[in-house]
Amino acid sequence: MLCRSFNRMGVRIMKNRMKPFVGICTFTISTSVIAAGTGVQAEPDWTLPIHDNDIYGQILFDRMEYQRDGSDEMALWDAQAWVGKDRKRLWIETEGETDLATEGGDIENFDVQYSYRLDRFWDIQTGLGAQATFGPGQNKERYSALIGLQGLAPYWFEVDTNLRVTEDGDLSYDLEAEYDWLLTQKLILQGRGETLVAFSDVKEWGVGSGVNNLGLGLRLRYHFSREFAPYVGVAYTRYLGNTKDLREQEGESTESSSFVAGVRWWF
Repeated sequence: MLCRSFNRMGVRIMKNRMKPFVGICTFTISTSVIAAGTGVQAEPDWTLPIHDNDIYGQILFDRMEYQRDGSDEMALWDAQAWVGKDRKRLWIETEGETDLATEGGDIENFDVQYSYRLDRFWDIQTGLGAQATFGPGQNKERYSALIGLQGLAPYWFEVDTNLRVTEDGDLSYDLEAEYDWLLTQKLILQGRGETLVAFSDVKEWGVGSGVNNLGLGLRLRYHFSREFAPYVGVAYTRYLGNTKDLREQEGESTESSSFVAGVRWWF
C-alpha cells in the first residue's frame, strides 16, 4: 500500500511538471498556425506569409559600351527588362550596334516574350522578335517567332539560347553564355561567348547556312554599388563557313579584335 501511495504521488508530480511544457508547445503550434495565415483560425483577409503573388520588375543594361578596332569605332547596347510575378513574366530583350562614323547600324534583336519559370534556375520563353538596320542607304527589317531557354547552368554559367523562325521560314539557333570570376567582392572578370547557327542561306542579311560566327570577350568590371559597374575589356569576333564567304564577296572583314569600355547597370 505504501508503494502504491508513493507511485500515485510520483504520477501527480510528473503531471504537474509537464503542464507548463505542454502549454508552451500548444502555444507555439497555435502561433505557427496563426502566423501561416492558412490555418483553421486564420481570417479570410489575412495575407499569405510568402508574397509570391506580388508584381516585381527590373531593367538591366548588361552592356552599354564603346568598341574600337583600329580606326573603326562602334557603340553597342545589350539590355533586357521584365515585369511580372515569380513564375510568369513579360520579358523584353534588345541588342544592337551603331557605327559612330557613318551613324548606321543594326538592331540584332528586339524580342518581346512570355517567360515562365520552369524551376529555380530556368525560364522557358516564347514570343516575337524583330531585326532591322538603320542609317544611310536602304534599310531593311524582318520578324520572327522564337522559343528559348534562359537561366543558370551547372557550374554557374549564365545561358541564353533561342530557336527562331522568320516570316520567310528561315530557321536559326543562337546561343550566349557568360561566366563571372569573383576576384574580390567588387572586382569581377567576366568571360563571354556567343554563336549563331543558320539552317539556310539568307544573303540579304549576310547569313550563310551552318555556323555563322564565334564571338568571345573578357570584361573586367568594378562594382561601385550592386547596381552600377563600369568595365574595360577585349572582344574578338570571327566569321565562319558560308557567312565568311559572303562577307569576303562584299569586301567586309571576316574577323575583328576590339578594345571595349562601358558600364553595366540596373534598377
